[in-house]
Amino acid sequence: MQTTLLTLLLTTSLASAALHSNGICYTSIGGQAVFNQEITNKACGNYLMRNTGGEWWDTCPDCKIITTGPLNHCNSADGHIGGDEWTYYCELNGGSPMTG
Repeated sequence: MQTTLLTLLLTTSLASAALHSNGICYTSIGGQAVFNQEITNKACGNYLMRNTGGEWWDTCPDCKIITTGPLNHCNSADGHIGGDEWTYYCELNGGSPMTG
């Protein structure tokens, strides 16, 4: 099931400047993208605390970890997750971003 959501997020990814409802962080192991729950949790918490201006993606008051199947991911029902910002928080915590 983890592979299914990972594939879904990969295939529904939009340009980095777009807004998203979901995000995960992954690390590469042996050339394979592997979901990283710890980094995803940290990035989601970082985004929840974000308050950098008046644009929609500058805050994420509804960012929270939700579960789809066995996989937890960061969710913003209102679509506050900006691609560039999610990238920043995944990388800040040692991972790579994936949004959908």
